[in-house]
Amino acid sequence: MIFEHEIPKGSRLYFGASAKRKRVLENQVCDILENNGFEEILTPNFSYSQHQAIANERKLIKFSDEQNEQVSLRADSTLDVVRIITKRLGRTTTHKKWFYVQPIFSYPSKEEYQIGCEWIDHDNIADIMNLTADILKALKIEPILQISNINIPKLVSNELNIDIDLLKNGEIATLFKLDCEWLNKLIKVKDIKSLEDVISIVPASIKIELEKLLSKAKDVDYGNIIIAPLYYGSLRYYDGIYYRVINDNLTLCNGGVYSSEGINSLGFALYTDNLLKILED
Repeated sequence: MIFEHEIPKGSRLYFGASAKRKRVLENQVCDILENNGFEEILTPNFSYSQHQAIANERKLIKFSDEQNEQVSLRADSTLDVVRIITKRLGRTTTHKKWFYVQPIFSYPSKEEYQIGCEWIDHDNIADIMNLTADILKALKIEPILQISNINIPKLVSNELNIDIDLLKNGEIATLFKLDCEWLNKLIKVKDIKSLEDVISIVPASIKIELEKLLSKAKDVDYGNIIIAPLYYGSLRYYDGIYYRVINDNLTLCNGGVYSSEGINSLGFALYTDNLLKILED
């Protein structure tokens, strides 16, 4: 039996003071984005399933349209924004910087509010990381900004002929058992100094990507940075340097460089619900 007061597990409800805190947070971040030249876009809640960009398609909430084409609730905003701007609105706007405030949905009934932005045809990841840092400073919080490069775990896997799942799953103990000196030091990297030290001893195939990571990390003006060269995230479209903002067990933001519609772009998504938990604390 479903009672009248019940709402589906995973859905969101804001009212009174909590609704006001959400609105104040969204307005504050939107003001920062507008001051940095971003314009707002709201994309449809529905999208054709083949346009979705999540690793596990079982998380899509799917149904069929009137022509029996498979449709799903929006599970991610990033590639939807780029596709709509370049393919549908390309003749009416040349603007490259866009932001959105809208939820995403995943199976069976999970709803997550996001504040995100996409910078189309731009690939200097330091610019978007510094924008994220400015937002965190304006909110007067200093969670960890973790910077990684998706190409490094892939190259390590090839170099050592090991299963990439060891890196995806963070099986550090198994990696240490390989008894590889440069890998052991790479595992322990957490800041600019330790990254500089390991670059001189890694194989040539990995060095270039580590140097890219080092260069961009040095360009970020933020106090609480962790460098994690072997981290392998779950979002499948980031193809270079990417980052996340974390506080204890909460992910507050994901961002990075990606390619869509043949264009290199970058962006981030702030997770409103988790941010509100931190700000309330």
